[in-house]
Amino acid sequence: MTLVDLRSDTLTRPTPGMRAAMAAAEVGDDVYGEDPSVNRLEEQAAELFGHEAAVFVPSGTMGNQICLRLVVPPAHELVCDADAHVVTYEHGGAAQHGGIQSRTVPGGRMDADGVAPYLRPEGWGTVVTTAVSVEQTHNRAGGIVHSVAALEGLRALTRASGIALHCDGARIWNAAVASGTDLRTYGALFDTLSVCLSKGLGAPVGSLVVTDAARAAEARVLRKRLGGGMRQAGVLAAAGSYALEHQLERLAEDHRRAARIGERLGVPGVETNIVAVELAGTRWDGPTLAVAARDEGVLISVVGPTRARLVTHLDVDDAGAQRAADVVGRLLDAGPTG
Repeated sequence: MTLVDLRSDTLTRPTPGMRAAMAAAEVGDDVYGEDPSVNRLEEQAAELFGHEAAVFVPSGTMGNQICLRLVVPPAHELVCDADAHVVTYEHGGAAQHGGIQSRTVPGGRMDADGVAPYLRPEGWGTVVTTAVSVEQTHNRAGGIVHSVAALEGLRALTRASGIALHCDGARIWNAAVASGTDLRTYGALFDTLSVCLSKGLGAPVGSLVVTDAARAAEARVLRKRLGGGMRQAGVLAAAGSYALEHQLERLAEDHRRAARIGERLGVPGVETNIVAVELAGTRWDGPTLAVAARDEGVLISVVGPTRARLVTHLDVDDAGAQRAADVVGRLLDAGPTG
């Protein structure tokens, strides 16, 4: 039985063109800044977002952790939403590695009105807020896109408050394609961004810290300190460059397939490539549904006791999306047996 894997958009196999680019990559020692393929990728990313510099890192989590340490000193506070990746899926790294305290607002979309009451200024005997983090798109909220207007409001708020604005942009490519927003528009709104190449873009490994030149120099020190200094990393960077050049616009196909799955499963408002299925009030719980779907060749994620998630990506074609929709839809309609 051929499995249709919708657990994550990181589970893609490099395309033949990407493998060829990796095989042909010119390499050097990136710790010394001498890997031409890494340098090229970093220049591409900085240009795309209109920033001065970018730093190639092994993972999105490392990218986020470096960015947070660039903008939040130890014993200071980060404000983010309660379901943000930086406080849900990064194993307390901000607290352990950076000595950063997190304060969370209700999960999902963020805007200036919702965030403003949570900012704590200096001089009140409290921990000082020094940055706000926004996730674009938002994983646990079902791949929703923060509008440019909302982000502009947050930028105005943080600037007036003298604090930084960080973007966990693991899926910012999806946001750009879905909303028709230029990446430079996003880049202009944030002091730091962590953007993943290994999600919908289909690269096997890697993310980028995008920021100004001074912070990028500090990011290289933090990367080394966290064990992320890589040597002949050009083989991996070449995959990222190929993805940016050949696999960005095709994200619209993932969005179309996810919307089709959402329609079958009764999930309204699917905006990008994530279909979040709420099971409360049904006869299913997340783990039971995942096992039943796996038995029929469809792999889905469990993201809570009563919540499941399906993610479309480069390996899921129209037939795979239809099969997933049919299998999970039929299971939801019928309920568990036994």
